[in-house]
Amino acid sequence: MRGVTGRLMLLDTASLYFRAYFGVPDSVKAPDGTPVNAVRGLLDFIDRLVKDHRPDALVACMDADWRPQWRVELIPSYKAHRVAEERAAGPDEEEMPDTLSPQVPVIEAVLDALGIARVGVEGYEADDVIGTFTARAKGPVDIVTGDRDLYQLVDDERGVRVLYPLKGVGTLQLTDEAWLREKYGVDGGGYVDLALLRGDPSDGLPGVPGIGEKTAAKLLTEFGDLAGIMAAVDDPKAKLTPSQRKRLDEARPYVAVAPKVVRVAQDVPLPDVDTALPHTPRDPAGLDELAGRWGLGGSLQRLLVTLGA
Repeated sequence: MRGVTGRLMLLDTASLYFRAYFGVPDSVKAPDGTPVNAVRGLLDFIDRLVKDHRPDALVACMDADWRPQWRVELIPSYKAHRVAEERAAGPDEEEMPDTLSPQVPVIEAVLDALGIARVGVEGYEADDVIGTFTARAKGPVDIVTGDRDLYQLVDDERGVRVLYPLKGVGTLQLTDEAWLREKYGVDGGGYVDLALLRGDPSDGLPGVPGIGEKTAAKLLTEFGDLAGIMAAVDDPKAKLTPSQRKRLDEARPYVAVAPKVVRVAQDVPLPDVDTALPHTPRDPAGLDELAGRWGLGGSLQRLLVTLGA
């Protein structure tokens, strides 16, 4: 990771361009009438994030594989409801609005022309790329995502926090360990156990039936972690209700594999990229061409001014 000497900002890019797509009207169009609301919305997001948080390094993390086979083999329902089309070779196609999917290559081309590092690794989700960059970072890390899964990386001691957009990116929830403890009763490390017990319908994770968020938090407070909870199932003296004991016992096959699915990878083979925040575009001519073709107007100009400041 060349160029990281200070604060590193990691973007969960798909999470942000989905938010931009639904937050910016689709009446925002290129000269040829193609909607570019996600492109311009994402540029506005990055402009605001750089202005407000002044990172020294910035990486747009991508989903090279939004539903890795190694996770599906452990839990077949993982993101299954979001498959638009199964493919024999390569990742299945993810369900995406018709007017969003053509904007993704434009987003990638604009980030590349700007010189903002863009990293996706075959066989891994953006979350895994974020997890690995975070593990390797020498300084503080800001993770920008609308996905609660990444709360597991929050670490006050290392200065790792999640910036969770509440409204656009102008209003961000700064998620640190104090916030996690107040909201969920766990710290970053305990969030994986909470998430897998509770389950997550949006990711096709079943969880343990009858164990919701509050019950999961109480059990973790009582028994420390997932291993402590499962040890309590075998201990007749442990304070578990009969129904909790039964449900946890029946969920053993799920509990055995879920941690590997829910925990983000921290050993992804990252390419050697320059993550330093660019002050001038890497490809000015290419950027001009993209700006004209896609009508990126004020959104791109504002970002260029902010990067150059």
